[in-house]
Amino acid sequence: MMQNLWSDIRFGVRLLVKRPGFTAVAVLTLALGIGASTAIFTVVDTMLLRPLPFSEPSRLVRLWESAPSRGYFRNVVNPFNFMDWRDNARSFEGMAAIVSGIMNNQSSN
Repeated sequence: MMQNLWSDIRFGVRLLVKRPGFTAVAVLTLALGIGASTAIFTVVDTMLLRPLPFSEPSRLVRLWESAPSRGYFRNVVNPFNFMDWRDNARSFEGMAAIVSGIMNNQSSN
């Protein structure tokens, strides 16, 4: 069995050496596939598989503004409204706002 495997490997290498264009395309395809898989797994691992970096993630909530008369049921919170909520809220330990993926981690304490 090892003899057959070794002869198959030698045959494959000879074919790859004879056709450098095919070899380059095959290597490039493998490199792109491995790179894309690694990038996707990194994102999935960071966003979905690892626990949130909070002591009690089940207590996190997301707040929206709504204006049903205008057809806005989940509207982005106005920064001035957020600051008012943060300064006057007594039901939350702290509040943070996310703007374009950047976190504003300000606490009411």
